[in-house]
Formats: sequence, structure tokens, C-alpha cells
Amino acid sequence: MSQNKKDETYVRLPYFGIPRLAPYLKPYGGILVSMVLLGSVGSIVDTIIPLFHSYALDNFVAEGHLNGLKTFVALYLLVLAVQVAANAISTYQACQIEMYVGRDMKQRSFDHLQTLSFSYYNQNSVGYIHARVMSDTDRIGSWVAWGVMEGVWNFSYLLAVIVSMLVLNWRLAMIMIAFVPVVTLLAVYFQRRLTGLNREIREINSLITGNYNEGITGARTVRSLVIEDRMQENFEKDSERMRKTSVRMNHYRALFLALISFSAMAALALVLWRGGLITARQVMQIGTLSVFMSYALGMMEPIQWIISALSSLIQMQVNIERYTRLVETSSEVADRPEVVEKYGDAFHPKKENWEPLQGDVEFEDVSFHYPDGDEMIFEHFNLKVPKGSTVAIVGETGAGKSTLVNLVCRFFEPTGGRILIDGKDARDRSQLWLHSHIGYVIQTPHLFSGSIAENLRYAKPDASLEEMAAAMRAVSADEIPERMGKGYDSEVGEGGDLLSAGEKQLISFARAILADPRIFILDEATSSVDTVTEKKIQDATKTLLEGRTSFIIAHRLSTIRQADTILVVDAGKIVEQGTHDELMQARGAYWRLYTRQFVEEAQKAAGL
Repeated sequence: MSQNKKDETYVRLPYFGIPRLAPYLKPYGGILVSMVLLGSVGSIVDTIIPLFHSYALDNFVAEGHLNGLKTFVALYLLVLAVQVAANAISTYQACQIEMYVGRDMKQRSFDHLQTLSFSYYNQNSVGYIHARVMSDTDRIGSWVAWGVMEGVWNFSYLLAVIVSMLVLNWRLAMIMIAFVPVVTLLAVYFQRRLTGLNREIREINSLITGNYNEGITGARTVRSLVIEDRMQENFEKDSERMRKTSVRMNHYRALFLALISFSAMAALALVLWRGGLITARQVMQIGTLSVFMSYALGMMEPIQWIISALSSLIQMQVNIERYTRLVETSSEVADRPEVVEKYGDAFHPKKENWEPLQGDVEFEDVSFHYPDGDEMIFEHFNLKVPKGSTVAIVGETGAGKSTLVNLVCRFFEPTGGRILIDGKDARDRSQLWLHSHIGYVIQTPHLFSGSIAENLRYAKPDASLEEMAAAMRAVSADEIPERMGKGYDSEVGEGGDLLSAGEKQLISFARAILADPRIFILDEATSSVDTVTEKKIQDATKTLLEGRTSFIIAHRLSTIRQADTILVVDAGKIVEQGTHDELMQARGAYWRLYTRQFVEEAQKAAGL
């Protein structure tokens, strides 16, 4: 099951998974404690302010004099100043927590993604990973910051209000407390329905976003297939469903707010009625009655917030679980502790301990199947590749040609046996050591946003302009920076979108050459360029590959006739092995591939 499917169920974690966040909160414990204390101060001040109003009514208005007014005003302003300061500082600290926690979680997840093996990316989509790194971390950081601050205020305010009312007049207090279960039941009932409708709206919105994205990215296909009306119909159907669900949710929300408001007014009316009778008998002052009125209106909002927060916390549990599942995923290809101790890791390499790589590669009794499958790709496979040799891998599209080079690069580990590099098990040295000696050019290259020079320097950070120009000339790509306005400082666009597929391939090839690797891997590297450019690259690589071990996955079989060893892959298994002449004499799978391709190319040349 893919990671995406697992997220459809809620995993019940203790305390809603909050202990999983402890490593991200611990560095900011002081800020959190300060924020909690200041939030409590702010809520207590909010509870005290109505008492000031009560004092003013009973001592200045009712008595008809202003004795002690200056002291009263000074104290009142002091309390207001404390409230403003507490709210301002706690709000600033909440912003800090939100930004710091979100930043740390993004950094942790991004760093961890750099260590995961290719199988993780095979099983999880880019959208899934992006949502974990960006959306989930943002939601968690926001909830931790503002949820804690608002939670402290609402809980402490509600508790302070109830205690104050019981102290002032327990009979009136019991009237207000009797409304708490009513408001709670209303909040729970409506919150469940609002949460379900809100989830449905998010799902519909995802469909609309997907349709919108397909309509833009696939505009040419839509027009060529003449399906504009069908695309419009699907979009309108989803939009109408969104409208109906949103209206329904707003109806529930309006009814909910109206009932809460009615409950507050009913409680206020009862307090006025009962409090008025008590005040008329001069058992209670009018100022105390005004305090109860303030508390009656003020205590409804915290109750609503608490119910809503519990619902949000249950939903937040999914975000926490999805994020922690990502950062706790173990890479299926990992260096052993003793290897890391000697050679370092991807972020802290110990290059002083790195041995030079010669290029001898040996498959010793290797068996392999992919982590998400049971069918064996190799079983007890043996192959010696002396340094400087060329191994070509051929087969039909989708036959599994890349599997062997993925094992050489240690993107996957053998299920059985071992792969030796310079006579030593590849697992006895670090992945970074091996990767730093490999030049890999794939069929669909990726360029990073930035200039041509910046992309080339990913292979060699200190490369000079002369070195970059030499690498570009070696693959007949030196006219690309000349054609563009700013030479090697010219921008390539996002993913190299400002360049043609062939130009991206040439720059990718030059980047691999600039790294001066001991092992070269060309994965159908010339399939995106025209035949003239391909011939130039082939001529250049004859010189460039001399003395280097190379693995070539070839589409055009005529380009690999001189390979030292040719491996023929069919249905994920190596079915033939030998030189070009040996395989042609065997008249097997390779012979059939070669003769068929020869006929097809001859027919194409003849215009048939």
C-alpha cells in the first residue's frame, strides 16, 4: 500500500499525538512558558475589568460623589496597561513559535528527504511529499502557537469567571452554569456537522484545483481532442457541488450562531430578571448585577472555542501523524554507523578519509527484487567490470534496463550477494563517497532554476569559466550560452523550461563531465538530441570515457557495438550477455533487436 493510501485512516495517538512535537517545542520552552503565563494574566485582567465597572456604578454613580476617583482611574489605567502589554507580548511570542516551529519542521523534513532511497519516491507522489513538508507543517505550527495562546486565555477566563460569579452570588452563578451544558451540546452537535461539511468542501476544492491545473497544462491536448465542452461540463459540475455544499455549511453556521446568541440572551434575561429581584430587595448592588451581565455574555465564546478546538485537535492528529510518519521513515539504503563514523554523512562528509576510486565493479552472486515487489529481477548474477571497461545494457522499453545501474549507484541495495567497488563491498564505504565519483546522465535531465553556470557548478562548485566552457565544447554545447543573451549567466528557467529538450540534455552531459567522475552512466542520454548532435556527442565520449568505467543504457544499438560487454534485458531479467559479435552469432534476443532496428532505420532512411 502506498503512503498516500495509509493517510485515509486516523491513527489514534496518545494525547492527540502532541508528544511527537516535543523535539520541536523543547528549544522554545521558555517562550512557551512565558506565553502561557502572560495569557493567564491577560484573561485574569479581562475578568477583573467588569469588577472595576461594578465599583464605579456602586461608589460613584449610585452614591453621587467622586471621592477616590483619581486613585480609581490610576488603578484602572494600570490594569489596562498590564492587559495591553500582556496581549502584545504573548501575541508576538505566538508569532515566534509559529514561525520557529514551522521552520524547524520544514528543515527537518527536507533534510530527511535527502537521505531517503529511491524506493520512497517511487511509492509516494510529489504532491503527497509537498503537502507533508509545506501544508502539514504550516498547520501544525499555526495550531501550536495560536491554539496554545487562545486555549490558555479561554480556559483561564472561563475558570476565573465561574469562580468570580460563585464568590459574588452563587445563586445567580448557578443560573449561568446551568446554561453551560446546553451551549456545549449545541456546539458539539453543530461542530460535527460543520467539520464534515468543511472536509467535503476541501475535497471538492482539490478536484476543482486538479481540473483547473489539467485545463491549463493540457490546453494543447484539450484543443487537439476537441473536448472543451467536456472539460467545461466537469468544471461546472464540481463548481456547482462546491456552491451547494458551501451554502449548506453556511446555513448550519448561521443557525449555530443564532442558537448560541439566543442562549446567551436567554441567560442574560434570566440574570436580569433574577438579579433585578435580588437588587430590588437591596440584597445585591446594581454594580454586581452588571458584572454578571458582562460574564453572561463573555463566557459563551470560550465554550464555543473549546469545542471547536477539540474538533480541530482531532483533525490536527492526522497532520501530526502524516508528518511524523515522513520524518520517521527509515531509508532502505543507509550507511552503517561505523561507516558514517569514518566517512561522514551527506551533510557532514569526512573527505580526508575518502580513498580514491579506481573503477573496478563486480557483481558477486547478486539477487535483487524491488522493495514493493516479490518478483526477482536478478538471481545469483555475477559480472566483473574491470576499470575502464564499457558495459552496454539493451532491451525493449520498460524491460528494466535501469535496475542494474541503480544497483551500481547504490540507489537500491542487493537482496542477496554484494557489489564490490575496487574489490571492497560498496556498503563498507559511504553513499556520498560513491556518488561523488559517478557521473549520471539520464534520459530526461533536470536543471535547477538559475543560470547555466550555476547548474554546471553543481558538479564542481569552484569550476572556472574556462573549465565550464571546455566541458560545454566537449559535447558541442558551447553555442547555447552564446545564443542566449547573458552567456553563462543566462537563466535556464524553472526545470530548464527556457531551453529545448536537447539543450537541457547537453548541459546535463557537460555537468557530468565537469565532475570528472571515475564511473560514467549514460541512461539513453542521447535520445533527446538530433542525430547530428548525437554523432558529435558520441565522438566526444569516445575520448571522455577512456580510462573510465562506463555503463551505457542504449536505445540505438548501433552506438554500442564496441562495448566490452552487452547485457540484454527482457521482462526485468538479463537473458543474454556477451560482446556484439558473440551475441549476433548466437542469433538470440540481441540479434532480433538489432536486425529489427536495422530494418526500421533503413526504411526510415528510404522514406518508407
